[in-house]
Amino acid sequence: MIISRTPFRISFAGGGSDLPAFYRRTTGAVLSTSIDKYMYIAIHPFFNKNKIQLKYSKTEMVDHIDDICHPIFREVLKMYQLSGVDLNSIADIPSGTGLGSSSAFTVGLLNVVRAYLGKATSGEKLGQLACDVEINKVGSPIGKQDQYAAACGGLNFISFYGDETVNVEKIIMSPNKKKKLEDNLLMVFVGGEHSASTLLENQSVAIGDAKKFETQKSMVRLAYQLRDSLENNLLDDFGRILHEGWLMKKSLTSGISTGAVDYVYEKGLRAGALGGKLLGAGGAGFILFYCPKEKQDDFRAQMGGINEMKFHFDDFGSKIIYVGDRFND
Repeated sequence: MIISRTPFRISFAGGGSDLPAFYRRTTGAVLSTSIDKYMYIAIHPFFNKNKIQLKYSKTEMVDHIDDICHPIFREVLKMYQLSGVDLNSIADIPSGTGLGSSSAFTVGLLNVVRAYLGKATSGEKLGQLACDVEINKVGSPIGKQDQYAAACGGLNFISFYGDETVNVEKIIMSPNKKKKLEDNLLMVFVGGEHSASTLLENQSVAIGDAKKFETQKSMVRLAYQLRDSLENNLLDDFGRILHEGWLMKKSLTSGISTGAVDYVYEKGLRAGALGGKLLGAGGAGFILFYCPKEKQDDFRAQMGGINEMKFHFDDFGSKIIYVGDRFND
């Protein structure tokens, strides 16, 4: 058996500029980090070498790769013409909650399948392969940031270019300031699940409008501002940048926010948060708040009964965490 562990991500600024509707016109950029919530995928030989067994939210057993219902499983196994295997996935967080779970699944699957075949793979190569699977082979109308965030891990500034290349740049901060940033972030679950593909497809269409395109460009400028602030170990602007970016994102298209999301967000600002944003494409999931640690007890008291998820930054990206004896022979 081989097991991969792939982190989920939270995006701070620039989201949406990783869509081709934007970066094919001008360079996109996002700033994000991976966190210690993970997708685990295990692979081992199936006792029936002529079949494939898959276990995720449901179980599939098929004779041929083309019979697989799950599109990502199907396309990855087709890439490597791999059968006679049993694949199982489990995640710390449900899908559709804005943490990039679909891309973490794709990255983790590619990593574990390639390891099973004896192929070592860099983070950026995994990101590139995952984009090819999700965007080109499956045809999902999504961007590229989640794949690279999950594959490479850490706190990154990721740029997207019109020639389809991607550059991942590590944000270098003092350890004390990075820990303070982590301590000042709170994540609150507001419930529900969303279809990221539908929301991102609508956002791609919206970017075609000149005013919306300029709004998206302003969101990219915020990503650059945030990068500069963090690399100078300044956190003063973090809450403001999150807040400005969230207001811009909401203006792009309907469905990104809801009445319930707006209610929790405004309540959080009144409770002491300096800014925040709904994570992911929108509609549901987690709100990330920037609230100084010394104000967090009051924040929790005023919010009353919130569903908070504790987390820490992840620095490593997708990893192979277990290789059974059979693969050491």
